[in-house]
Amino acid sequence: MSLTKEHKAEVIQQFGGSDKNTGKSEVQVALFSRRITDLTGHLQLHPKDKHSRRGLLMLVSKRKKVLNYIKNVDIDRYRKVIAELDLRK
Repeated sequence: MSLTKEHKAEVIQQFGGSDKNTGKSEVQVALFSRRITDLTGHLQLHPKDKHSRRGLLMLVSKRKKVLNYIKNVDIDRYRKVIAELDLRK
């Protein structure tokens, strides 16, 4: 269920610009989104897994908070992230 090093490095390279830029808000949102899609697939196979469902809801909440931060700081960056990740907003 967790991300492999290769997938994580790929997401960081795509959204952060370099391998060391993991704290950038866009990178955090992209990593949260990747983990959310993985957990969603897991929960479709295991609908009674309540602990993973709680983790999913916490990830969605974290992603929402970071997206709100990006929107308040720079609306153009927010729109770009939403478009690249194909999120509904």
